[in-house]
Amino acid sequence: MALKSLKRKTGMLALAARVVEQRGKHYGDVRQNLSRIAARWSLVVGVPVTPEQVAVMMIDLKLARLAESPHHADSILDVAGYAELLDRLRQGRK
Repeated sequence: MALKSLKRKTGMLALAARVVEQRGKHYGDVRQNLSRIAARWSLVVGVPVTPEQVAVMMIDLKLARLAESPHHADSILDVAGYAELLDRLRQGRK
């Protein structure tokens, strides 16, 4: 089903939660995945980066892209998805 059609039927937040579930099947546990990214980014920037900071920085990246294209549905969906990941980290969920 096309993203636009699915979005109309489920709403953006519900769709984001479904996408997070699907991606989890490919990328594994949220905390482990974001921890791997945080470890790599820590090496690049020379300061410790947390998994929560990774989620926040990915949201910020998407917001920067939305400044250029504010109606880009994929970026809006990604913001909601990273917010879902941040919430899962906060709650200790996978």
